[in-house]
Amino acid sequence: MPDNPEKKIFLLDAYALIFRAYYALAKNPIHNSKGLNTSAIFGFTNTLYDLLRKEKPTHIAVVFDLGQSDRAVEHDFYKANRQETPEDILTSVPYIREIIQAFDIPIIELEGYEADDLIGTIAKKAERHGYKVFMVTPDKDFGQLVSENIFIWKPPYMGKPHEVLGVKEICEKWQIDDVKKVIDILGLMGDSVDNIPGIPGVGEKTAIKFVNEFGSLENLLANTDKLTGKMKEKVEENKELAVISKKLATIIIDAPVEVEEDKLIITEPDKKKLMKLFSELEFRTLGKRILGEEFSVNQPVAKKTAVGMTLDLFGDSPQPAVHSPQLGGSPQSMDDISQTVEGVGVGKNIDNVPHEYVMVSSVEDRKKLIELLMEQKQFCFDTETTSIVATDCEIVGLSFSFEPYKGYYIPFPEVRAEAENILREFSPVFEDEKILKIGQNIKFDLIVLKSYGVEVRGELFDTMVAHYLLDNETRHNMNVLAENYLGYSPVSIETLIGKKGKNQGSMRDVELEVIKEYAVEDADITLQLKEIFAPKINAEAYEELFHEIEAPLVRTLADMEFEGVKVDVDYLNIYSKELERDSRQAQIKIFEIAGTSFNLDSPKQLGEVLFVKMKIPYEGKKTKTGQFSTGEEVLSKLAHEHEIAKLIQDYRELVKLKSTYVDALPSLVNPKTQRIHTTFNQTVAATGRLSSTNPNLQNIPIRTENGRKVRKAFIPRDAEHVILSADYSQIELRLVAAISKDEAMLDAFNNDLDIHLATAANVYGVPLEEVTKEMRGNAKMVNFGIIYGISAFGLSQRSSLSRSEAKEIIENYFKTYPGIKRYMDEAIDLAREKGYAETLKGRKRRLPDINSKNHTVRGFAERNAINTPIQGTAADMIKIAMNRIYNEFNKHQFKSRMTLQVHDELVFDAHKDELEIIKPLIEECMKNALELPVPIKVEMGVGGNWLEAH
Repeated sequence: MPDNPEKKIFLLDAYALIFRAYYALAKNPIHNSKGLNTSAIFGFTNTLYDLLRKEKPTHIAVVFDLGQSDRAVEHDFYKANRQETPEDILTSVPYIREIIQAFDIPIIELEGYEADDLIGTIAKKAERHGYKVFMVTPDKDFGQLVSENIFIWKPPYMGKPHEVLGVKEICEKWQIDDVKKVIDILGLMGDSVDNIPGIPGVGEKTAIKFVNEFGSLENLLANTDKLTGKMKEKVEENKELAVISKKLATIIIDAPVEVEEDKLIITEPDKKKLMKLFSELEFRTLGKRILGEEFSVNQPVAKKTAVGMTLDLFGDSPQPAVHSPQLGGSPQSMDDISQTVEGVGVGKNIDNVPHEYVMVSSVEDRKKLIELLMEQKQFCFDTETTSIVATDCEIVGLSFSFEPYKGYYIPFPEVRAEAENILREFSPVFEDEKILKIGQNIKFDLIVLKSYGVEVRGELFDTMVAHYLLDNETRHNMNVLAENYLGYSPVSIETLIGKKGKNQGSMRDVELEVIKEYAVEDADITLQLKEIFAPKINAEAYEELFHEIEAPLVRTLADMEFEGVKVDVDYLNIYSKELERDSRQAQIKIFEIAGTSFNLDSPKQLGEVLFVKMKIPYEGKKTKTGQFSTGEEVLSKLAHEHEIAKLIQDYRELVKLKSTYVDALPSLVNPKTQRIHTTFNQTVAATGRLSSTNPNLQNIPIRTENGRKVRKAFIPRDAEHVILSADYSQIELRLVAAISKDEAMLDAFNNDLDIHLATAANVYGVPLEEVTKEMRGNAKMVNFGIIYGISAFGLSQRSSLSRSEAKEIIENYFKTYPGIKRYMDEAIDLAREKGYAETLKGRKRRLPDINSKNHTVRGFAERNAINTPIQGTAADMIKIAMNRIYNEFNKHQFKSRMTLQVHDELVFDAHKDELEIIKPLIEECMKNALELPVPIKVEMGVGGNWLEAH
């Protein structure tokens, strides 16, 4: 390599980055419509592109391991305990290699050598020729290679920015004066990941102490006479092991790898290859970031910028250089749209698919359309509005479609009264119960029409909800569904009103002809999707689940969102001041105990105060950045013995309550209705549970006194109403008993025993009257934790039990309830056989990793196999109950309204005159939602606010 001080090389440790990307998204993996887990591919590509754009390297290479290294051949224990590579990573690597090649970046690999060795060799060789070298890896071992011109570039992770580590940072992290001593430390402490043994009993702290005292591992081994006690014995007995460990931890810097400098120079990527790959992988957002806003997974090359588009990897966005003329002419066949630009296929879109979208403006034309609609067995409709807040927007237009590639658009005037008059004309259409109404996220449209005085009656078919049942792991956005199922790219709303943000325009500003095409296309596409999803629903045996639970629930939730709930803003303002006062007092006490003031919201400063200044023993692991962890788990352990830890917990709770709920709720009050209208999400949780946003009601605290006070702000709509709460009691445990058919647990519930007390008595082998509060508490933890895979370690962490005591309790638990252990084993076996877990009502959750050879990945799937039937059935139960209650309230024309659903609880604005009528009705609907061999209990409360009622 010729000397050139202006150049910098980035060497990427491929597998380290691939594994990091995969596990970063392990809890919420990304899948494409074909079921491929694309998490690792997405994460790696994102890191690579950000690095290219922000760091602007002049040279780059990606380094892979190839086959078994010489270390592993020589020492068969080396890396022997590593888990099998997750299958999703194995299927991802070929795609990642193709993406690297499409970026025209060389891949370096050499039989017998690890990526570390190749990176080390190239780094040192490049440094000798005056290059700045950046080793892109999260691996701590690379610290030994760092020098004046060689750095570790740690990629961003879990929201944290990237780090660049030089000599100073490495020496500070390891508390050493020479980076080469990293090898000695690793040799002494070993590495559980690579199965480097080190010296048993020597951890990181002891290893650092020895290296600082003796200078090197060899010098320590030569001076063991200066050691005492058991440590002396351990070091002397494991001298050979220590030498081998140091050798294994040493990165080779003279591997026989030849690299041509000109092959490492950054060049323009192959756009066609990237387009093809991103289309197959369905990288919509990432594709737009890298290839430009016109990119589509269905239309790899945009019609207006297809010719001569340049890709500026290092600027803010791709720049179109030469514009091609608009593609003209419509194909004769819908199934044969295959125009090409620069050899890349262009998918179906509004410009090349023949369609007939009609503007309906006059009274006469509207009348003709209404007559047409009344003749249909089904139609799809969609509203265009001034915002995406259903309870606070105005209607701009209405589109209909009942035949593919055809549809109608009705524009609406700005004057509210005139818009209401036009909508009133369509009331007979919407209220006809014989006509099936189709929509995508149709709940929004129901609320909009309801706010204009129009009720939508009859059966509903929501394509978003249907797809959620069919595939709950991927996205349900209409544009995504159109591309995946129809090979069609709809017009993006951003092309009409701009991107989300303060500068986004309104649909009122869009030219009438343009909005007509956009709006009717939505209805047309949704109609086509319905025709695809309906037979799939039947094929998956989802008829009952969809038609009797999920589809009716759309209307139930629409009514709840429309009603909203009243909050006491004056109370919240007063409570905000209380929280401010209490958090300040907690802060003062913390500073007094600490003997210093500091930024209490800084984990770094807090950690230094607790564990350095105050010398509180620290037993946890440090964070990735070398800081002391000060998370909830650490503080909970300390809180029993150290007052400051409990005060910090209190302070954090007060601050979070104030910002997240008490100060935020008043801003969410609708100015028109003076109520909060949360949005219930029906298509998010894989288990079938509902979630909510703006506000997120599922997270309103209930376990602490301060948290419970937030519920006090939720009040009845007026003096004629009270808040009524109806809550399933221990529903998941009762379902565990019902589904597992465990006789002992069924007996406990059937005899109305305190299940935690009964469990404690059996587990500890004592009479009921001798069960202590602590025993019951431990039994409760096991009862609720067992189906989520709680281990002896987990139980000991959450209680005062030792690990051996926790292990014994769990063993006794399974002896007490053998049916539960049998259920857990059978649930896993069934999921392995079928590839999914399902609820009593047939809701399926796919578990593609249930047969994985990687036990961490497989373990996660196994836990889902056990808890999905429980959680999912609980979700189905409350949905059935909600639908029945909604129907009963409508049938009896009650003034009372169901307003909130939070976990296993329903909240009502109950009219005082109806209270004694609706209470038994609600209880009946909830208790008998499913026929089970266990009694279902519903706890009810009434009050002037939610806290009083709960």
